Amino acid sequence: MFPLARAAQSLVARGIQHTAVRQAHRKHEPTFHDKYGTMVLLGGAAMFSAVWGYVFTQLKIEWGFSPIGRVTPSEWRE
Repeated sequence: MFPLARAAQSLVARGIQHTAVRQAHRKHEPTFHDKYGTMVLLGGAAMFSAVWGYVFTQLKIEWGFSPIGRVTPSEWRE
């Protein structure tokens, strides 16, 4: 059993070494995220800020829901 386990272990280790060597010699090509990831993130943040900036400044949003001070009672008609 011991020689069989040692052989299996050496095969696994050799396979890991071959994979590591293969990946080390491979030329790394930048992906989309490597090339444009930061710009896409900054562009999305700018768009988010612009849209919500417009919403908060241009639309007439009443933030207080209490009617005190805004609703005045009318005169009673008999």
